[in-house]
Amino acid sequence: MHLVEEKPDFQFFLRGATGHYALVNERRLQTSFILSPQQLIENWPISQATELDAAAMQSLVVLQPEVVILGTGNTQTFPPAEALAACLLRGIGIECMSNAAAARTFNVLAGEGRKVVAGFILQTA
Repeated sequence: MHLVEEKPDFQFFLRGATGHYALVNERRLQTSFILSPQQLIENWPISQATELDAAAMQSLVVLQPEVVILGTGNTQTFPPAEALAACLLRGIGIECMSNAAAARTFNVLAGEGRKVVAGFILQTA
């Protein structure tokens, strides 16, 4: 059998994520970040889902996604209604899940060519 390595046709790929770190391509990130298939925005100043508001969500919606995946740490946590409304009022879908599930979902959607943006909340130390 001949094996061929297929590389995704997008720039950023999540190899995994926990509540404390994520592996983007070959880099280990330890602070919250925003990710699209073509862009990585590091040091997103959010440390827990309850801090999210319309202004914090603007960093995600400005990338014009069809869907936002919100990784909320080791467990699924829902942000305040104001944060959800920042997406829903613009016709952008939003899903909240643990970071591990968000990493898998991001990769599937990006692999399908969807306009997806993910925000990952990482707990420091």
